[in-house]
Amino acid sequence: MSVSMGKSFRGNLRDELDYLGMTVKELAAKANVAKGALDSYLGKQSSMPPADVAIRIAAALNVSVEYLVTGTETRRGRSLASLDYEIRLVVKALEKLPNGKRKAAAKAACALANALEETKQCGKTAAPEA
Repeated sequence: MSVSMGKSFRGNLRDELDYLGMTVKELAAKANVAKGALDSYLGKQSSMPPADVAIRIAAALNVSVEYLVTGTETRRGRSLASLDYEIRLVVKALEKLPNGKRKAAAKAACALANALEETKQCGKTAAPEA
């Protein structure tokens, strides 16, 4: 059975490695999976790993198997892994800022999103003042 939702396993795996700044060799060690097997999952003729291997890869990347396979998750709460790659990069950058600067950066991101979309939706869900 083929799953065609979102990106492929290969694309989602590559995105996670890039996002985490992790090499294939590091993932192989962390997930206890042969590097050659990971290379085959990432190659042009990519293959899908067996379930037990997919579980170990997902655990090592701190994402769900569902996310790696489909690019989406069906659980109620959205985890960081379920967000688009570009959004996760922004969140990761914001996390590195001190709290005082995060608020200003979040306001700037909302202002930019509002300007690009010609809408005022972003600021309505901002966190309350501390």
